Amino acid sequence: MLVAAWRQQRWRRRWGVPVLLAAYLGYVGMGAAVLQALERPAEVRAAQRLLQERLELLANHTCLQGPALQRLVEAIIQAYKSGITLQGNTTNLGRWDYSGSFFFSISAITTIGYGNLSLSTAVGRIFCIVFALFGIPLNLVLLNEIGQLMLLGVQHCAHRLEEVFPWQNKASLLMKTCALVTGLLLFLLLPPLLFSDKEGWSYEEGFYYSFITLSTIGFGDYVIGMNPDRTYPRWYKNLISLWILFGMAWLALVIKFCINLLETSSDFCQCNTKSTEMAEDLMDGNKNSMIGLHNVDICNDKDTKTKGPGESHT
Repeated sequence: MLVAAWRQQRWRRRWGVPVLLAAYLGYVGMGAAVLQALERPAEVRAAQRLLQERLELLANHTCLQGPALQRLVEAIIQAYKSGITLQGNTTNLGRWDYSGSFFFSISAITTIGYGNLSLSTAVGRIFCIVFALFGIPLNLVLLNEIGQLMLLGVQHCAHRLEEVFPWQNKASLLMKTCALVTGLLLFLLLPPLLFSDKEGWSYEEGFYYSFITLSTIGFGDYVIGMNPDRTYPRWYKNLISLWILFGMAWLALVIKFCINLLETSSDFCQCNTKSTEMAEDLMDGNKNSMIGLHNVDICNDKDTKTKGPGESHT
């Protein structure tokens, strides 16, 4: 039984994340294809109407009048909300192509929800509800597996360092520090340089967007790929989608580590309070001395007990 359980756990560690990642990408890809099929025709029709109104206005009105100009402005505002902009005699589409739909699917099931883009068809809204209902649990399971894989990698490297060098307790601290610094570079410090190049943002704006996105706050004041004056490569949104996925898993580990520190501090304070109360009871003679001393020893053992590898991540 133990050998079978060990083999099953080993198989899960080796193939669990790739299988879940394949299912995750397949699910998001399917959602992107459905959203593109549902939303793209409406986007094209809106763009055609906007372009037709502009051409008619220029042909029939040499001097713009108030009502005609107002209709044009309203049409431009409504089209801009849908991601459509005028560029000369053509319209700029892109929010509901496949890469844009894929990015929208990622932001939906990760619960980021920027709010800058919304569905315009009733069928698309109904599909989004069903899609998110099953996609959010799948996203949480995948993030949990990726986080455990990251944590196991850090612990494995720490054990190897302890075997090679006689550092003992310093090896674990060193690996945790390296993992923290590496995560900061990959997910928070370096991405703003890419955003500065592709979006024209400042470094502070890119860093702000990175944290707001990975923490799933998602205000929507800064969103990638939405500037009509810029041309984005096809791989850009797909790369950012993967960055969001792994960055959320890393940030969740950091947040969990902070929670553990707070919980440990809280347990230490509570245990010291209990020890003081037991000592006072012993002095007053309200309890048996042997029981009181035994309880104090238990509390001290609880303070000095180190947590196992499985307790450092949920």
